[in-house]
Amino acid sequence: MARRSVVDAGAAVPGRGREGHPSQASVIATEIKGLLARGERDQARERFGALVALLQRRALRVAFQYLRNPADADEAVQDAFIKVFLNLDRYREDLAFDTWFTRILVNASLDRLKARSRQQRFIVTPGEGDDERMIEQVPAHEASTERRMLARERWQQVSQAVAALPDRQRLVFTLSQVDEQTPAEIASATGMSAATVRVHLFRALRKLRGILGEHA
Repeated sequence: MARRSVVDAGAAVPGRGREGHPSQASVIATEIKGLLARGERDQARERFGALVALLQRRALRVAFQYLRNPADADEAVQDAFIKVFLNLDRYREDLAFDTWFTRILVNASLDRLKARSRQQRFIVTPGEGDDERMIEQVPAHEASTERRMLARERWQQVSQAVAALPDRQRLVFTLSQVDEQTPAEIASATGMSAATVRVHLFRALRKLRGILGEHA
């Protein structure tokens, strides 16, 4: 998986502030949860707009890492935000909101990937006499070179392998490989110990190597 630095030196780690204080997203999420608890839904929706604006850019980047398609990534992010708003009463304020949101976002991205895979199987499995009609249904951007097709197929294998990981391993893998957080940072954001984070990451990478090795 291609990696890119997303945390500048001295910048606040997602989920907490520079000095271990709650992140801005956690503060806003807690405020929204309180508004919803008091029945102030209009104010809650207004504050939720600020939360979306704060997290959307990072969310799109994470979703794109799994889906490799801007439109699909955008839909996955929208699905995640809707699910967050509807389930905000379940958010544990003692943990980083960013991490809770990332788990929901990754699951939404993987659900979108599964739906797309089912659709693609339908498109590339024409019935008798349907060859030309099915080919016409394939979007123009899918008609790429062999090299791009192989890269897309390989990435789909990676995403499907990540989907097969247990929830905690998948979360730790995403925070480590997509957000490039250290074990200590992930531990702070999730409430796990750094040692537990390392164990989950080691097991995730070992499983991924095993799964992908079978497809090599």
